[in-house]
Amino acid sequence: MDVKGVKIEFLGHSGFVFTAHSGKRIAIDPFKIPSNMEKVDMVLITHSHYDHCSIEDLQKIIKQGTEIVIPADAQSKITKLEGIKMQIIEPGDELTFGSIKVEAMPAYNTNKFRVPGEVYHPKREGWMGFLIKFKEVIIYHSGDTDKIPEMSRLTGYGKHGNEFVALLPVSGKYVMTAEEAAEVASSISPDIAIPMHFGAGVAGTREDAERFVELCKEKGLKAEILGRV
Repeated sequence: MDVKGVKIEFLGHSGFVFTAHSGKRIAIDPFKIPSNMEKVDMVLITHSHYDHCSIEDLQKIIKQGTEIVIPADAQSKITKLEGIKMQIIEPGDELTFGSIKVEAMPAYNTNKFRVPGEVYHPKREGWMGFLIKFKEVIIYHSGDTDKIPEMSRLTGYGKHGNEFVALLPVSGKYVMTAEEAAEVASSISPDIAIPMHFGAGVAGTREDAERFVELCKEKGLKAEILGRV
């Protein structure tokens, strides 16, 4: 998918690659990716779970000098990689990568429980979603999350000539259901909503993604399932 010159590619599950006008390539959460992937300049890791911070997959996509942005608890994994630059951040932090700005957003569960009283993704862990701001394109990758109050500040990001793209999980296990994700899309009004967190054998099916798209269209929103690279 091309959005105002920014190429968006779906790697499967919650993984994506964005190619900027400058040619810079940014990946998020690569998992079960092909071995012949073109290398990237930056990788954003939302959290340390194996299906989001996979050393095997990072080795396929990094090159000398690739910058890897991580939460603190992923540090022990990333130190196994050679030739990369590691940056530890937390929700609320911002960084600049050439003309691209990256902001870490909170990502956590409110009603998806591992056991009673313990959610899969606690807020205290400091795990993240990301806002990636290109020249005229803003991409929100929510990370593994439920609908949370911090998302309300995203309303209106598609105004003033920007294209606002929201990448939202839909599997229902560990993250939002298709119905909950469609509610988020309705509340933040992206120019296009794209489902994720499905189809990798971890959680979620294409039917979940199709249900999300259907619900978004009922709400007057543009939504699309991207084919996997």
